[in-house]
Amino acid sequence: MDQHGFIHEKLDIKILILYVLRRLPAPVDPETLLEICQCDGGIGYFDYSDCLSELLQSEHMTETEDGFRITEKGARNADAVESSLPYSVRAKANKRIAPVEERMRRMAMITARHTLDEKGCMVELAVADGKGDMLHLHLLCAGEDQARQMEKRFRKDAEGYYQKIVELLSQ
Repeated sequence: MDQHGFIHEKLDIKILILYVLRRLPAPVDPETLLEICQCDGGIGYFDYSDCLSELLQSEHMTETEDGFRITEKGARNADAVESSLPYSVRAKANKRIAPVEERMRRMAMITARHTLDEKGCMVELAVADGKGDMLHLHLLCAGEDQARQMEKRFRKDAEGYYQKIVELLSQ
């Protein structure tokens, strides 16, 4: 079977994985990383899986509960060799990285969490603009179910809630 694309060797797949991880501001889930790395038609799933495993073993990347993240060692090595990736592969990867990176940056500016203490269940909701908090709320909730619902809704439309609160307070 003929392979399409420019990437066929395991070393090239590893370089592509590190190239992608180096450009993402937060850990990435396995499915998203695979989707981005399949920008080149020559990458097979089993070779890709082997490369992930080898990069984890060699400590070029780590796996957290949030997903995969490049290590300092991986970033150093990627910096030295990523120019060996064909330009067209880097361009395709960058196109796939851009929306994921934007989503990660947005999520990094949103805080939605809750804590339980003697007062009850407190939910913390905040949205920042990159320079500081635009909105920061601490609310007492009826329980964890309500707190989780509030967190989920806030993450989905933090900017909309900010706008609604400003409008309410400005009337």
